[in-house]
Amino acid sequence: MDQASRVMSRIAGKNTDVFDASPLVCSSWKKAVGPKLAQKTRAQKLVRKKLVIEVQDEVWQYQLSTLSGYILRNLARAIGPGIVEELEFRVLPLRIEAQREKERAMPLFDGLPDDAESIVDPMMRRIYRNARRRETA
Repeated sequence: MDQASRVMSRIAGKNTDVFDASPLVCSSWKKAVGPKLAQKTRAQKLVRKKLVIEVQDEVWQYQLSTLSGYILRNLARAIGPGIVEELEFRVLPLRIEAQREKERAMPLFDGLPDDAESIVDPMMRRIYRNARRRETA
């Protein structure tokens, strides 16, 4: 993958209009920062020559901004020079979907086990609970 990306960047030169470099850059993100940082971050998209990276919080945003030069050098080694010239670190919005699912999973009857918990598929579990509620209403 590294060699193909370098060949493509040489063919295109500094003109990235020849091919869409965004998927190439995003897939090279893990190699450029390493597996530990890749767990905490995600390369989102390439806008002109600026790579937008999602981070968990403001602390990660600050720490990674101090490492921008190092990360840019690693990206240039991985995909070729001139494709990414700037990094922008954005804090991810908190995702509360898991919390909502936990609230739905609350037992209907206090003290009694919920037999819907034995259904593995969350969608089927929800359908079962809704049918049970309609039946008991």
